[in-house]
Amino acid sequence: MSKKIAILATNGFEESELQSPKEHLEQQGWTADIVSLKSGSIKSWADGNWGKEYQVDKTLSEVSASDYHALVLPGGVINPDLLRREESAVNFVKDFFEQKKPVAAICHGPQILVDADVLEGRKVTSFFSVKNDLINAGATWTDEEVVVDNGLVTSRNPDDLPAFNKKTVEEIKEGKHELQSR
Repeated sequence: MSKKIAILATNGFEESELQSPKEHLEQQGWTADIVSLKSGSIKSWADGNWGKEYQVDKTLSEVSASDYHALVLPGGVINPDLLRREESAVNFVKDFFEQKKPVAAICHGPQILVDADVLEGRKVTSFFSVKNDLINAGATWTDEEVVVDNGLVTSRNPDDLPAFNKKTVEEIKEGKHELQSR
């Protein structure tokens, strides 16, 4: 069955954390749309500098969580910070949890989950510098390659992408998760 996945990102996303999951999802025969705040292109961050630009497929104003089977949140230091400032982005993320759909966040990506108020009682991982933010939002943080908690997939950094991609696909194939929204 064909699936549609939203990848929510804006300028400053970690290139490998968008490119690798997008390619892996498309290898399943699924559609992976880059969803952003504005149309046009967004600029990646790679190897400590600005990287390639990626074309935005849809803007937040054009879509809703009900259009997709799952959500992927790439990291990068700049990307999640810009997204969490936008109410439409936070609400988009929150809607995936309310609809009990899989969400996968890597590196700094879980920061927007703090603002979406969906971490209470969940087990997660992330880049170590955002550990305390996640704990303060009610999550139990652990230093593992990949953590899955009722449809929420989290990983620490680009080195974890193979495990992150594999678990993300597994969760999407499972579909809805009754305990996703708490």
